[in-house]
Amino acid sequence: MFPQDSNNRDEILEVLRLVPLFSQMTKKELIAFQEISHHRFFKANEPVFWEGEPGVGMYIIKNGSIAVCKISPEKGKEELAILRRGEFFGELALIDEGPRSATCLAHENAEIIGIFRPDLLKLLERKPRLGNKFFFRFTTLLGKRLIATQKENKKLRNQLEKSNIII
Repeated sequence: MFPQDSNNRDEILEVLRLVPLFSQMTKKELIAFQEISHHRFFKANEPVFWEGEPGVGMYIIKNGSIAVCKISPEKGKEELAILRRGEFFGELALIDEGPRSATCLAHENAEIIGIFRPDLLKLLERKPRLGNKFFFRFTTLLGKRLIATQKENKKLRNQLEKSNIII
């Protein structure tokens, strides 16, 4: 972990408050996460991680933006989303070290906050009540994302059926 001055610590706490995973936490609880966070800088087009790499943690955008991409020889780079301040990505790596499902690149110069699985697990061993609170919020958000994805899939399926394309 890099040493952090008090202004930077305050800025990290401010950004953590923006993230739905942490929005219901007390200042003391946020400080526990701030203490295990890692602050990184990325230049435009610099990869945060590549699709297929093992996941090691999640990232929160402090400043700048990150492009979530699929890269293939046939299509080149296809941007799936652009994420900005307070948004997070890579969160599944906190519970599963499986391969990343997309590539994330700095869309412009970016500062990000990383929270890595080993550090999170050590924190949660020391503070199990905080772990319960975190993972309850985590699973609630994952459930909401799953529901939104199912609705989008149903909408797309209906559009395909109306166009008489066989799936």
